Amino acid sequence: MFLTQPEIAPTRVTAILQAAEAAGRAVPPAFPLDATVAVNPFLGQSDTDLAATAARLARVAGVRITRERSDYTAAIAEGRILDDDLTAALSASTAPGKPADLAALKAALGSVGAAPAALPTVADLAAAATGTDWPEIIARTLGLWAAGHFDRGQALWTPAPGQRAFAAWRAWAVHDLTPELAGLGGFSAHVAGCPDTPERAILRAADALGLTPEAAETAFHRLLMDLGGWAQHARWLLWQAELSGATEATLTDLLAIRLVWEEALLRHAESAVGGQWQATVAAHAVLPEPTADQVIDAILQEAAERAHQRRLAAELSGTAGMPDAEAGRPALQAAFCIDVRSEVFRRALEAQDPSIETIGFAGFFGLPVTHCGHGSDLVEALLPVLLTPGLAATSHLEPKAEADARIGARTARAWGRFRQAAVSSFAFVEAVGPLYGGKLGRDALGLETAAASPEPAPRFVPGLDAEAKAATAAAVLNAMSMAEGHARLVLLLGHGANVRNNPHESAYHCGACGGYTGEVSARLLAQLLNDPETRAGLPAQGIELPADTHFVAGLHDTTTDVITLYEDVPAPEHKSDIARAKKWLAAAGISARTERALALPGATPQSIADRACNWAEIRPEWGLAGCAAFVAAPRDATRRVDLGGRSFLHSYDWRADQGFGTLELIITAPVVVASWISLQYYGSSVAPEVFGGGNKLIHNVVGGMGVVEGNGGRLRPGLPWQTVHDGTKLVHEPLRLSVLIEAPRDAIIDILARHDAVRALFDNGWLHLLALEHGQIVARYRPGLAWEETMPPRSLAA
Repeated sequence: MFLTQPEIAPTRVTAILQAAEAAGRAVPPAFPLDATVAVNPFLGQSDTDLAATAARLARVAGVRITRERSDYTAAIAEGRILDDDLTAALSASTAPGKPADLAALKAALGSVGAAPAALPTVADLAAAATGTDWPEIIARTLGLWAAGHFDRGQALWTPAPGQRAFAAWRAWAVHDLTPELAGLGGFSAHVAGCPDTPERAILRAADALGLTPEAAETAFHRLLMDLGGWAQHARWLLWQAELSGATEATLTDLLAIRLVWEEALLRHAESAVGGQWQATVAAHAVLPEPTADQVIDAILQEAAERAHQRRLAAELSGTAGMPDAEAGRPALQAAFCIDVRSEVFRRALEAQDPSIETIGFAGFFGLPVTHCGHGSDLVEALLPVLLTPGLAATSHLEPKAEADARIGARTARAWGRFRQAAVSSFAFVEAVGPLYGGKLGRDALGLETAAASPEPAPRFVPGLDAEAKAATAAAVLNAMSMAEGHARLVLLLGHGANVRNNPHESAYHCGACGGYTGEVSARLLAQLLNDPETRAGLPAQGIELPADTHFVAGLHDTTTDVITLYEDVPAPEHKSDIARAKKWLAAAGISARTERALALPGATPQSIADRACNWAEIRPEWGLAGCAAFVAAPRDATRRVDLGGRSFLHSYDWRADQGFGTLELIITAPVVVASWISLQYYGSSVAPEVFGGGNKLIHNVVGGMGVVEGNGGRLRPGLPWQTVHDGTKLVHEPLRLSVLIEAPRDAIIDILARHDAVRALFDNGWLHLLALEHGQIVARYRPGLAWEETMPPRSLAA
């Protein structure tokens, strides 16, 4: 990412550039709006614990990353957090200077220090000294340039296209008079005289600012955090490049740009702020250490999570969901994504008939595929962002139909550009605007239908040969713990969210499908499993599918709880089975809507579908708000247990997992993706000013990358406030994810020992790991590849 010029590589130079590299890696990526996926905002801090991360982020962003102390004390007073939870959390803490005992911890609850404040930038100091809001001026001018430079197709014109960001910004900034008009005389000349590479600009500015190698990393991190979502977008560009083994230097460019501003402002106001800045540099040179308050808040957060685990353990009695020994072949099996919203629908569907079984698996159904939709050459990566694709698919039709579809798409884009362009938008309103009155009225009243035409049936390209079909199908069925016991009818149900006028729509779609819906993946797998060549080759793979088993794909609309089935492969002999399944699905949808309506402000079971069509609705659904647990176990462990739509449920039977390859895949992929989701909701709840998407009511989309509040400034990453808050209180309880796995503990430890990055999440407390036996929690993972018994164990072999 940060490229060192050979001629400027003495030891100090190398150290400064390494500090810039480390600061960039501490910034999380922000994915663009067309394929938004949840991102762990603490991705760059997973090698430290919560208290240490709190100290660093207080320094570089001025935020608290736990809830207000009063929230914890209220939970203690109400009995939601018990003394046992506090004692256990205190015992687990390894922080020096922690309270000596429970009494000392409780005594400290009422004494809260000052709110965290970031170390000031030169812009902050200059603003205080001159009365000019330099941080806001920087945010506005840099945001205006960045919106054009990084545009992904929304703008009609972009400045200096094709140039590296630093060069493009210099070409812009030398003609931007805003800083000069605000009082920063000579800024254009200062920019013009900058070194011609961002690396040299970083080094010159570091010298001018007096940044030592010891101070540089958190000083650079502070400046990148000051850029908000623009730095996170640059981090995404690097993420994407590294997936293909390349690199990307936009983070370097943005840091250089921000340092050019600091350098200019220090020259401008040095007499007034020089001493304060030297003190700030000295503070940056000292490693951030948690304060007593940050240690106590980390302990209280741990206690809140243990309280949730205690309640969860009480629900998982180990017997409530045990299967009926006399149960025969299921009448229906339905495989859902592990998304927490599926938990509500799965319970509702299973309640329709005891012969119904549901299965949980990541919504891309194990197919690492890219896809080109009908009438488009856009390549959609329908897989978790942690993985690289290995298959390709298309929904393209014959050339004439594709040509017609492309003409229609181009016409729609041209019409949209005409409506939005600066030159023609007023003429559009004058001439055509009144015709939109009816549409606006219908949209405002939620009278527009929400249905969309289904994509033509996708297919693999190039086509798979018979051996590849069987091998792929066997790998998926084994990973889904579906190698035997198949019903006559098996549904493969992806999910997506049908919402209107919501720039964050893809965030409601399937994270396992890269922010797209799960329709294509489900349809591809159903076709594959129904294919005669696949069926003929499965016995050689050790799987015997009954001849009468038929697979049907579907899409679960999580906003309306309506399921659409795609009967791509005709099956007249299963007509009655499919008709019965549709009745069960419709009844389950009513039940799920009734449950969800209780939590949606102003909703009724009957109005939920209308809310999905209403372009003014800011809370069409709660998404994954409330997510708190991940369970990898047979469905029997959780069947008929109401988990409140807060748990990712992954079907897994360790007895059928030879060599524990499936367990390794679960721990290193779905668990990590779920942790990203959990921690994004956590960060958007506890630190919305830095990690949240802001207020939906004043959002404006910028370049297809993200949103700003109002008419410019910093790009906002993360989730909008209305996604986690109902207007009076948080609806998402900020908890780090509790991962419950039913498997031999030695196998779990062996996997963690071979995956350092995943182990760090557990060792540093970003995830909790609990072992299940027969559906009951029996042990807790402790840092250092160890277990702590929580109840007398029973042998998994029993």
